[in-house]
Amino acid sequence: MKTQFATWSEPPSSPSLCRGDVDLWVIGLDLSDDQETKFLDTLDFGERERAHRFRFAKDRKHFVAAHGYLRLVMSRYLETKAEQLRFCYGAYGKPALGGEHQNSGLRFNMSHSHGIVLYALTIGRELGVDVEHIRPDFACDEIAQRFFSRFEVESFSRLPSNQKPTAFFRCWTRKEAYIKATGRGLSQPLDGFDVTLAPGEPAALLRADGGAEALARWFLYDLEVGNDYSAALAVAGPAANIRYWRGPQWSLL
Repeated sequence: MKTQFATWSEPPSSPSLCRGDVDLWVIGLDLSDDQETKFLDTLDFGERERAHRFRFAKDRKHFVAAHGYLRLVMSRYLETKAEQLRFCYGAYGKPALGGEHQNSGLRFNMSHSHGIVLYALTIGRELGVDVEHIRPDFACDEIAQRFFSRFEVESFSRLPSNQKPTAFFRCWTRKEAYIKATGRGLSQPLDGFDVTLAPGEPAALLRADGGAEALARWFLYDLEVGNDYSAALAVAGPAANIRYWRGPQWSLL
């Protein structure tokens, strides 16, 4: 993990955000039994119930780590205890801060895949993030035709076979980040909008419900989290400053 996150910086002990900033965090999900116990103590009843439903210990620990680290990171921005955070959920499941911090303006989103978790935080606007482990066996034309738009399928089909796995997940993460940012989730058909996917093309939304207004509002960014992963960020409005943090090694005590 150290090599993978080498381009990401060590975080400050008391992070803060200005309007226009987006902070990104990448963290490994492997926990010791002692760390898992400490994180479980910070989760609410619903999160603990979901954790205990996992059949395999590794999956349970990764769930506990993803939600425990989220609480730990956000508690530093809000200068509160991790266990005091409360969350609420939109009509399609998008999480947001509830309770005493619901009017703080802090917005966040998270995604995890193959042993890492990615968080995005900003002030006063919506955002979404997605990370996926690149699986060449999954990135095939049949799956692209099932989920991608006609424009994206045509762009994908023109690529040489050795470029298709990376292009597939480049497209997938851009699309997932966008539907998570809008808050509509999978109620928004993946083939109902277009994103770029070809090598060398900047991340961009090309077609969406709302036409020119939507295209002017939403900005997409590719994120580098390692050669075996693809990741993307979608945010309402341009990001004036994106900061990349790895870790943290903060104590729960």
